[in-house]
Order: sequence, then structure tokens, then C-alpha cells
Amino acid sequence: MLSMNDLLNLSGKTVVVTGGALGIGKAISYRLAEAGANVVIANRTKEDADKAVAELVSKGWKALALPTDVSKEEDVKKLVEETVKAFASIDILVNNAGIFPSIPLSQMTLDDFEKVISINLKGVFLTTKYVSTQMIVQGKGGKIINITSIDALHPSSIGLAHYDASKHGVWGFTKNIALELAQHKIWVNAIAPGGVATPGVQKMQSAVPIPQGVDMGKLLESFLNKIPMHRMGEPDEIGKVALFLASDMSSYMTGSQIVVDGGVLLV
Repeated sequence: MLSMNDLLNLSGKTVVVTGGALGIGKAISYRLAEAGANVVIANRTKEDADKAVAELVSKGWKALALPTDVSKEEDVKKLVEETVKAFASIDILVNNAGIFPSIPLSQMTLDDFEKVISINLKGVFLTTKYVSTQMIVQGKGGKIINITSIDALHPSSIGLAHYDASKHGVWGFTKNIALELAQHKIWVNAIAPGGVATPGVQKMQSAVPIPQGVDMGKLLESFLNKIPMHRMGEPDEIGKVALFLASDMSSYMTGSQIVVDGGVLLV
């Protein structure tokens, strides 16, 4: 039987975190690096990725920034090649990259819809395809963690039809791929966050026009009252669950989705 320290020890393993430079992705990168993993931050914005890597390296951890657009096949192929070149293997993949612009259906264009699907769903397909192929070649098994959302189970607000479609798709993809990859000892699970205080959420909220006469303080209070814990989640609260799924703590789990939402889906 492994000790608790051994169960959570990721030393010698290499992790790829897409969208790993900010918010939830950054928190996941931090927790997995802290556990001893080599962390590759795959991010569209090189400046953000470099900054996040510098923070990890300053703590004595191993990390690498690789600018990547997960919706582009050549970028994903290069991501896998460069990761293996740097660290010899890929043992864990965290599909975190995603966007969630709020647009009512009547105003949503085909480009709006396709952009969200391309990053949130197509990106998960591409990274999973090429990383799992590498894992199979290595012959050591692996872990794939997909960040879905409570919107994969229940809509959270109007204006996110394209986002909800993408996240339902990722959840369905997770279950099917878990079946296919189990024979290779590659376990595939998902985390469904609820409201989490991240720069992305703040940006989305600030972009939504405030109707005349609406009190934003009361609106926020009403939103928080829908959460049994009466608060937003913190990125690290998703990071800790990602560590659980990446480690031997979850050794008998595949095809599962862990909801981390402060209880909001109970209401």
C-alpha cells in the first residue's frame, strides 16, 4: 500500500496543461508542479505562458512554455513533439483551454458559434488524439483530465448556448474515449467547475452591458444566493481536484465527472 506522500507524488511525470497560464489552468499547473511533475503550459498567448512558467521555475520546479492554439492541428502536433523532446514523455494531459463569450442566440453569428466549438471541443479532440497516441507508444498508461463545466449538465445562464453545446460535447467525448483508451491503461475523467473567480469570468462580466436601473450589487448577491456555499469558487479549488485525478488517489476512476460547484446544481 502506497503512503499518502507517494500517492500524491508526480515526480518523473510530465504534464501538459492547455490554457495553463491563467485562472483555473494556472492553479492546476501550480498544484501539479508542486507535486513534482514537469509542467508544460500550452497557451495561445506566449507572454502569459512565459510569465506563469517563470513563477514555477522560481520555486525550483520544472516547467516549459509552448505557445499553442489547440484548434490548429499543426500546433498540437508541435506541442506533442516539443514536449517529448524536452521531457521524453507525456504522462498527463489537462484539457483546460476554453472560451465563454456571452452572446444571445439572436445576435450569435456562425463565426461566434464555430470559434467556441473550435477551441472548446475541437481542441480537446486534437490534443487527446495526439497525446493519447504518444501515451500508447510509451506503453505506460496515462491520465487525461478534461475541464468541462456545470454547463455540461445544466445551463447556468442565457447567452451561452454555444458554450453549453461545446461542454456537453466534451463530456460525451470524455465518456467514449474513456472506454476506448482503458485497454491502454489511460484513464480519462472530467472536472465540472461551477462559478469560479477567474480573470476570464471577470472579463465576461464586464463585457455584459448593465441595463438601466439594475443594481449590480443586488444582482451579484442574488447570484451568490443560488450557491449553497454563498461564494464563488477559487481556482485552486479546481487545482486540488485536478491533482487528485492526476495522482494515484484516483487509480480506480475512468469516465467520471467530478462536479465542483459549491452545491449550485442541488438547487
